[in-house]
Amino acid sequence: MTGPRPEAVALAARFAGQDHPARQLGHACRAALHETYSVGLTLAADAALAQRVSLCAAGPLAARGESLQINLGEGPCVQALSQGAPVRADDLDDPAMTAAWPVYARQARAFGIRAAFALPLIHGPRPGRQAGLVLTLYRDRPGPLPDTDQHTAQAHADAAELLLLTVPAPTEDDLAHAWLLPADAVVHQAIGMISYRHALSTGQALALLRAHAHSTETDLTTLAHAIVHDHLTLPDPPDTDPA
Repeated sequence: MTGPRPEAVALAARFAGQDHPARQLGHACRAALHETYSVGLTLAADAALAQRVSLCAAGPLAARGESLQINLGEGPCVQALSQGAPVRADDLDDPAMTAAWPVYARQARAFGIRAAFALPLIHGPRPGRQAGLVLTLYRDRPGPLPDTDQHTAQAHADAAELLLLTVPAPTEDDLAHAWLLPADAVVHQAIGMISYRHALSTGQALALLRAHAHSTETDLTTLAHAIVHDHLTLPDPPDTDPA
C-alpha cells in the first residue's frame, strides 16, 4: 500500500491547526479546480446507520446538495460511501445514473444541480460499519469529470482524510453534538425534544428526525421548526424488541 501523495500531505499541513480546516480545504479545492464546481465534504460515522454530517459546503450548489443528502438519507455521497467506490453521475437527468437515489436527483435538479461526482475515503476495514469521508463535486451542467479535476479533487480529499486522522473517530452520538450537526439551533432543540419524548439517545433521535424528513420529503430544518414551535410530535419508532 502506498502512502499519501506529497501534494495531499502539503495541503493537510497547510490547514492543520487552523479554524474550520475542513471548510477551508473545501474552498481551496474549489479554487484549484479547472472547471467551476461547488464542493462538499461529508463525514460518516457509520454507513449502515446512515449517520452523516456535512463538514463543508463551498459554492452555491453545495449547501443544497449536502443538506439534501443528510435530510433524505440518499444521494451520490451515500452511495459512494456504501459501495466504497467513486460515483460519477454525469447527468442527473439520466435515470440509469440516479436509480439508487431518485428523490435526491429530482430535488437536486430543481435547485440547478445537473451533475455530481462523489469520491469516498473509507477509514480502515470495518465490515458492515464503514466510517469515512466523501468529497462531492456539484456542477450546474451535465458532462464527465475531466481527469485533471479528478486528480485535484482526489488530492484535496486525501488531505481531508489526513486532517481527520488527527481527531478521534466519531461515534453515533458524536454526530448529534452541536459542532457536527447543521448550524441551525432549532435542529439541536428538536433532537433534544425527540430524545425526551421517545426515551431515545441523541443519535437515535437524530435518526428518527431524518427518517421522518425523508419519508415526508421535508427539509430537516423545516421539520425541526415544526417540532419545536408548532408542537409537532413524530410517530413512535418501530418496536425492535417485541419481547
